Amino acid sequence: MRRLAGLVALLVLAAPLLAGDEKSLESRIKELESDVEKLSFQLDQVRKSTDDVLWFLRMSDAAEVDKVALTGPGNPRGTERYGIANDRHPFRIYQYVFVPLKLDKSKKHPVVILPHGGVHGDFGTYHVHIVKEMLAKGWIVLAPEYRGSTGYGKDFNKAIDYGGLEIDDVIACRDWAIEQLPFADGSRVAIAGWSHGGLIALLSVLHHPEKFKVAYAGVPVTDLVARLGYHEQSYEDEFAAKNHIGKKVVEDVDEYRKRSPVFHAAKLKTPLLVHATTNDRDVHVLETENLVAALKAADRRFEYKIYKDAPGGHGFNRIDTLLARESRREIWAFLEKHLGK
Repeated sequence: MRRLAGLVALLVLAAPLLAGDEKSLESRIKELESDVEKLSFQLDQVRKSTDDVLWFLRMSDAAEVDKVALTGPGNPRGTERYGIANDRHPFRIYQYVFVPLKLDKSKKHPVVILPHGGVHGDFGTYHVHIVKEMLAKGWIVLAPEYRGSTGYGKDFNKAIDYGGLEIDDVIACRDWAIEQLPFADGSRVAIAGWSHGGLIALLSVLHHPEKFKVAYAGVPVTDLVARLGYHEQSYEDEFAAKNHIGKKVVEDVDEYRKRSPVFHAAKLKTPLLVHATTNDRDVHVLETENLVAALKAADRRFEYKIYKDAPGGHGFNRIDTLLARESRREIWAFLEKHLGK
């Protein structure tokens, strides 16, 4: 009995120390998590810098390559300092500029905007063959690195505004080129994107039809309400995070509708080509089917093709197969029909 009483007393005396150790351990874990996150963003920046070097090397035989810094709308979630509100502090973004070698700069030439895909993607050198095919047509190619893109640090990454301000960033990149490149023809601008880049292409022409002559959307995200319904829980959690949309679909359906092209289909005025495939394991074909149905219901003019189980699935016409090259030739011909030669 005495031993039991002594043990109880010892535990009572040691409790504060044990609690302190537990708190210290929890604190150390949080610090470690923070350090790992910082390291992750630093590694992304190193990878991006390396990829930038590869862009200049791999495109040297086809284009003059530049990477410029410009601004889009302010970041609503930015940290305000010195009383300077976010709407007074435009957000810095970036853009790759590819100009065909030996282009006659005394004349005006078509421009193609090529927004990358991915929730937090970036314009990587896996686009090299696509850019070169566009340059061979005599087109100036612009690749916006809009807010939320990977490779520019934590603040840039956390500024993501999926289907929102990233569209304004892309429009700012388009306008920059028309203002800064005297040989860029503002009356002949196309936008082409795949996956999330397809969503950006669609929303850009739906909200800003006066800015574009023609558009292409490959395997595009079109319906976030449906998309969050068939994707895994981790995907929904990412969109619901505070630094993202901030709410789940069931909590704010209208917010997700606002960011989904399918619910703006009646606004289409721009010539549009859409491609999809029935075996897409990322963006299910039902999203393109929903878009096609909405466009037809609104009596909009457009073209589309849904491939039957195309080899490569989600990336079927961005790879190096015969089918992929044939599909891309269809895309370039469609753009060229509206841009002119």
